[in-house]
Amino acid sequence: MKILNLIFLSTVLMVSAVACGNDEPETPTKPTTPEQPSTPGDGDDDEITLYPWEESRTAILDYTDMVLFYGGGAQRYIPNWDKDRIESYVTYTNEQGVETWFFDAFLFLEFADYGEGSNMVSFATGYKDPSGTLLSSATKYDWENLINYFFSKGHQLYALDETIGDAISRLGAPAYKRRVVITIPEPIRNQDSSNASSSTTYWGRVSGVTLDFSRDADRVKACKWYIDRVRQLFDRANFQNIELAGFYWIAEKSTHTSTILPQVADYLHKFKYTFNWIPYYTADGYAQWSQWGFDYAYLQPNYFFNESVPESRLQEACRMGAGANMGMEMEFDDNALASRGRAYRLRNYMNVFKQEGVWANKRLAYYQHNNTVHTLRKSGNADDRALYHEFATFVTTRPLRR
Repeated sequence: MKILNLIFLSTVLMVSAVACGNDEPETPTKPTTPEQPSTPGDGDDDEITLYPWEESRTAILDYTDMVLFYGGGAQRYIPNWDKDRIESYVTYTNEQGVETWFFDAFLFLEFADYGEGSNMVSFATGYKDPSGTLLSSATKYDWENLINYFFSKGHQLYALDETIGDAISRLGAPAYKRRVVITIPEPIRNQDSSNASSSTTYWGRVSGVTLDFSRDADRVKACKWYIDRVRQLFDRANFQNIELAGFYWIAEKSTHTSTILPQVADYLHKFKYTFNWIPYYTADGYAQWSQWGFDYAYLQPNYFFNESVPESRLQEACRMGAGANMGMEMEFDDNALASRGRAYRLRNYMNVFKQEGVWANKRLAYYQHNNTVHTLRKSGNADDRALYHEFATFVTTRPLRR
């Protein structure tokens, strides 16, 4: 479970900055804050305004291979997703020099903001900093900072749009625009999620009214405010090569939000957006994902990170996912490098996903910690590059691809 592995992953993150010569920290650059939009709608359905791309949609959008791009927290030693980093995910050039489109969907997400220069907050219940201190619940200010990060000029969404444009000049347009999915923070009931008597009015105001997260209606209203802000900035950006396809629920179990998920889903579906979820292995509510209103759900096997977890976990997870009609998540990080000794575990995902019919028939999401695909591609080690080609071939030759 990623929540329980936070301290371990944070340690790996810091070690990676030193140990991986092909993934050195770049000089931090402060993203340009986008122009503040006028106050978006307050979640009143009577005031819904459709943007042109929403008006033209007849159904939610489809995609087969969604890669995760973490960013927005001060703990990230590589602060931004720039073109030189993103290009490793937009197209793949095989060993014969033939270039093709790579991932067709890009999930921008973050679970917390901690470390130097941060507000020490969590975007979902239960996350801690590396010292083990529980993080405070993120406020409206923190939610807006996260949105502004995604819309930083020259980075993130802007860099993705430009990189795809560059690829179109070489390959021609893909069969459909590349899809973008944006995370929605969890409206955590209490400011201190471990203390039920702590403030429920900590988050902020919408349309001049302080929201009280002891009321489900106010928690939903915060989500609607966030969705509207993202929609508005996406419209203003006038991207040419990416399409806002949907939103992602950052909480990896339904425990704290099952009473509000259907209302959030209903709001998204008014605009024909997908609602996406990636619960961890055996997470509360994972098999009821459609009941909560999600359109696409992917099950985490949680196999890669702990070598004491046997390969049989992959078969079990695939069969659980199949039984719940879910897609699957493939998981790896820089421990897949030859120097780290766990490349075999990534290969096990690929082999088992083929054996269990996942590769041929299911949507996939790809957890890669920071940017392991990029690291493997740029590595000076021949074994790393071989693994990169195996993985990229696995993705780009899937029968579901269009």
